Formats: sequence, structure tokens, C-alpha cells
Amino acid sequence: MKKQTIQLSEHFTYPKLFRFCLPSIIMMIFTSIYAVVDGLFVSNFVGKTPFAALNLIFPFVMILGGFGFMMGTGGSALVAKTLGEQDHRRANRYFTMMVVVTLIAGLILSLLGILFIRPISYFLGATETMIQDCVLYGRTLLIFNTAFMLQNVFQSFFVAAQKPKLGLMVTIAAGLTNMVLDALFIAVFHWGLAGAALATGLSQCVGGILPLIYFLRPNSSLLQLKKTRLEVPPIRKACINGASELMTNISSSLVSMLYNFQLIRFAGENGVAAYGVVMYVQFIFMAIFIGYTIGTGPIVSYHYGAGNEEELKNMLKKSLLFTILAGIFMLSLGYLLAPALSGVFVGYDPELYEMTVRALQIFAVSFVLSGINIFASAFFTALNNGGVSAAISFLRTLVFQVLAILLLPALLGIDGIWLSVAAAEVFASLVSMFFLFLKRKEYHYF
Repeated sequence: MKKQTIQLSEHFTYPKLFRFCLPSIIMMIFTSIYAVVDGLFVSNFVGKTPFAALNLIFPFVMILGGFGFMMGTGGSALVAKTLGEQDHRRANRYFTMMVVVTLIAGLILSLLGILFIRPISYFLGATETMIQDCVLYGRTLLIFNTAFMLQNVFQSFFVAAQKPKLGLMVTIAAGLTNMVLDALFIAVFHWGLAGAALATGLSQCVGGILPLIYFLRPNSSLLQLKKTRLEVPPIRKACINGASELMTNISSSLVSMLYNFQLIRFAGENGVAAYGVVMYVQFIFMAIFIGYTIGTGPIVSYHYGAGNEEELKNMLKKSLLFTILAGIFMLSLGYLLAPALSGVFVGYDPELYEMTVRALQIFAVSFVLSGINIFASAFFTALNNGGVSAAISFLRTLVFQVLAILLLPALLGIDGIWLSVAAAEVFASLVSMFFLFLKRKEYHYF
């Protein structure tokens, strides 16, 4: 017998919550595989310098793609709240506006990025040996940036449309496309960095354009793209509400640039390459938490719109427990797998291998608290409180990390760089708990 589709309006037990969020978690893991697979093939088949160049320019590309994530998370919270208010027609209008704005912004940002990629690469610290690789990879990837932004938008809206499994299928198709094309373009055709960027870009077209076609046609989900005019108030509200997710993306990318700058000072290209491996592991582990928040966000927004305070309490309690247990498990897994993961990426260079193993084992400490902070920010986004969400995100991903990356290396050397994220997560968890306690009477989730 076919299992009934889980509705946003239901009461969520642990098994039901797991079933509903699992597609979003797997979806984000596959999304994170884009950069990981590129790095794996480039490092082993193209070389250490192109690998360092890829890691140097990738944060900038992620900043531009992050605008789609802002529209997806902020827009889906607004749309899910509207669905909870039983206004389906207005929800479809809002949904359409978010997609149209993403298309327009994607084209503009892609063009600007392509034009200025060379001076940006120099600004990020590219050496003369790296600059051509940075420009080649960056320009090729930015051609597909609009599709990447659309993919980020639809990841959130598939959940709001009560079609998380369909979103998972699209993302798996995109991830498999990336893996196959990376092997073909890099290992078989020997196209180097251009092949890596082309493989990623084409897979992003799968993840961004297929959902666009689906929602343009009559479908069985809660949402469909309809002809409508753009309205400033809902777009502004979605942008403000999703600002925390954009801030997280921008801050993480800026901090990555600062990491690379510090690592070039302390360890040269080896440091940048080691940090690239650390980031790949972080992408996958953090994808679990981000996927969970994408799955739970529309649930929280729906029940907030419906005035169901008991379900808000239920979601907060279960989510905090999940993030704590998952964080402890990730710390253990990250520490134990550090030698194996380092060997896969940089086993060809003993000195780089040893540096990467130590970096991963120190960095793994940050996983314990990161889930709580990611969920707390996303929880307030789902409650349509973009201000609190942005404050948590801004302090966690920018202020605390910048201070740590500037101060700790002076005390601990290169180990201070690897420990910086863990230090930032400790202070961010205090901020998260403060806001959860401060806003308890407003939203009645305690």
C-alpha cells in the first residue's frame, strides 16, 4: 500500500519528521557534492596548483549563488505562512515573484562576475601561477550562475509545495550528472579546470531548469507558477527574511577568503589545498543540518501562520535534540575518518597529507555546536523574523569567525586557524540560546 503524503498541517512525531526531512537532507548532501567531486578530480588529475586556484575562487562564486538561497529560504517561509493562512492563490503569486526576481538577479550578477573575475582573483590573493586557473574556472562556472541560483530557490520551494521527494530526485539527477561529466571531461578528455567547471555548470542546469519546467506546468503540488506582476512588499519581506541565509553564505565565503589569505602566509599553497579538503568535509556534514532546516522551515512557517503554538513547541524540542546528537556523532566521525579522507584528496603529497589530517581532526570540534546555531537562525527565518535570524547568522559566520581567525593564529600558529570555527561556534551558541529565551513569550514555543 502506498504511503500517504505527509502534510504540513500534521503533528510531527520523530519518525514522521525524519521521513519528511530526509529527502531535503539527502538533497543538500548531493548539492554539496558538486564542489567535492570537482576538487577530487582536479586534485588527482590536474594538480595541486589548479586545486588551490579552484578553492581560492569558489567562495566568490558561492556568494553570487547565495542570492538564490536567500530568495528560496525567505520566500518559502512567506509562501508557507500564506498556505497556513489558507490563501493558496496569493501563495502562488508570491512564489512566482521569487522565481522571476531570481532570474533577473541571476543574469545581472553573472554578467558582472564574468567581467570582473580577474581583478577579483587578484584581490583574493591569487599568485601569478594561479591567476589563469582562477579566471578560467570562475568565468566558465559563472556562465551557469543563473541556473545555480534557481536550483537554490527550488530546493526550499519543493518542501513548501509538499514535494520534498521530487526535489530529492532532481538533486540526485543533478549530482549524478556532475559526477559522470567530471570523470568524462577531466579523466577522459583531459579538459582540466575548464572541464570541472563545465561539468558543474551543466549539472546545475539539471537542478535549476527541470524544476522551472515542472512548476510552469499544471502539477499535483501546492504551488504553480502563475502570471503575475511584481510587487515590492512581498519581495522586500522575502529578502529581509532570507537575509540571514544570504548573510551566512556571504560571511562563509568572506571568511573562506580570509582563511586562504592567512594560510598563504603561514603555509603557502599547501595550506590553501588543505583548507580545500576541510571545506569539502564541512560542506557534506553541514549539508545534513542545512537540509534538516530546509525540511523543517516550511513546517514551522505553516503552523506559525495557522496559530498552532503546540506544534511550534514540538518542532523546537525535537530539533534541538536532533542537532545535539547529530553534532556529537559528526565530531566522532570527522576525527576517525580524517586520515582516509585526506588520503583520497591529497595522498600523493606526504607533507600536504599530514597537514590535512591534523586540520580535519581539529576542525571536527566545530561540528558539535554548529547544528544548534544553524537551526536557531533558520527557526527564526521560518517564524518570519529575519532580524533575529540575521543577527545570529551575522555574529556566527562573520564577526566571531573573523575575530578568531585574526587572533588565534597569533597565539597557536596554524592550529589556531583550524580551531577558529570551533571557537566561533561556542560564542554563537550563547547568542542562539539568548534569542530563543528572549523571544519565547512572543512566539510561545516554550
